Amino acid sequence: MTSVDDLLNLLILEKIKENEFNGISKTVGSPNVFGGQVLAQAINAASRTITNGRVLHSMHSYFLEAGNLELPITYNVSIVRDGGSFSVRRVTAHQKETTIFILSASFHKMEKGYSHQMTMKPDIKQPEELLSWSDIYHQFGDFLPKHVKSFLEIERPVEFKPTEIINPLERKDLPPFNDVWFKLKGEMKDLDLATKQQILTYISDYNILASALNPHASLAHFGNTQTASLDHSMWYFRDFDFNDWLLFSIESPNASNARGFARGHIYTREGELIASVAQEGLMRPNN
Repeated sequence: MTSVDDLLNLLILEKIKENEFNGISKTVGSPNVFGGQVLAQAINAASRTITNGRVLHSMHSYFLEAGNLELPITYNVSIVRDGGSFSVRRVTAHQKETTIFILSASFHKMEKGYSHQMTMKPDIKQPEELLSWSDIYHQFGDFLPKHVKSFLEIERPVEFKPTEIINPLERKDLPPFNDVWFKLKGEMKDLDLATKQQILTYISDYNILASALNPHASLAHFGNTQTASLDHSMWYFRDFDFNDWLLFSIESPNASNARGFARGHIYTREGELIASVAQEGLMRPNN
């Protein structure tokens, strides 16, 4: 999967019958279905039952079972409420008889009101100054641990540029922060807001748990730690343009009991806050 069209073909589901949709899976390098894919496909299913022009403003979800890459995923949408201002949908995803994921999403009509936001970090490095994951793979691939190299060599429709490159050969604990610029590859055709939100949701499951591993980097990494998304919430604030770089600024306030918690904000290059994300994930040492 290398292009935006490939990503859209993955996220836009096949309608089976009223309020029921089917999706396929593509690997991102892990043996199970990528959580961001399930999140975005569930949002696609929910959005397609909204006929009153309301816009997604929040979602909350739980990952119940690992998804099988070889099986289709069926999404069933329940219309919980269509009120005067808000519409709520509940989505259940299953493979065969197993429920693997549940999500609730709320949609709001456009209204005028008060506005403020937290500001982006000052003096953040700009993407033009930084190496992408692809650059890191091509320049340093021969020196990288096998698990890092195999992850970076996967072709993706998204380019990521971390503001700090961590040397995987230097084992030391790091601050619980992570700032990553990202951009879709290629020129963007006109995408409606609902589609952009689904793509943003897909991307939001990348990078977020790394900030929870950072304080334990002298011992823990993705090669010796079992990691999985347990829950994922997201709030959508403003429209945005995928034709420029966006910044995912992440922090991890806590890790305990083999779980790590992380939260982040997504900004435009100009510093406009477009979304916030929170996730708790499994961080279980293999030994």
